[in-house]
Amino acid sequence: MPFHDERGQVAVVEYRPQWPAEFELLAGGLRDALGDLAFGVDHVGSTSVPGLPAKDCIDVQVRMRSIDEARDAPLLAAIGFRCRPEPWNRVEVSGGRQCRKLVFAPPIGARWCNVHLREGSGPNARFALLFRDYLRTDEDARRAWGAFKQRLALSVPDLLEYGQIKAPATEVLMGAAERWAAETGWSAARAA
Repeated sequence: MPFHDERGQVAVVEYRPQWPAEFELLAGGLRDALGDLAFGVDHVGSTSVPGLPAKDCIDVQVRMRSIDEARDAPLLAAIGFRCRPEPWNRVEVSGGRQCRKLVFAPPIGARWCNVHLREGSGPNARFALLFRDYLRTDEDARRAWGAFKQRLALSVPDLLEYGQIKAPATEVLMGAAERWAAETGWSAARAA
């Protein structure tokens, strides 16, 4: 759920070439705040895929050695990030496993983003990298996924409903991504 200052409606826009530079600005601040606790900061999600329409919200994955809300939330709060309170922003199922995570909203008035803290060795961190790399590589899948998201946003502009409908479609997309990974020898270790 968005905080009071965030958008509750979905708008999927054409790819914007400034998204990678905006990610780099966010990543630098996160690296400084988390120091050695983070061993990777990745641009993930649709804004990380050149040519893919997306919500104008930068998704950042911070690969952590471990997740500790009592330690991590104050470090990000010190630079204005707000820990999202919903239960689904603390645990996600990936690869049949429950994985700990924390999701943070940007400081009030800052660039719209979601910061996902994940254990770096978890299947959910791998999932985010595979999603990105598969769509960067497969033009047909990228075009179809972008068209699907644009049509969905026009039909279902509510952020929560949009996400609930998109989730099972993402699983279908990721089935193709897993086949691609097996065929090409893709690995998260090399992708990060």
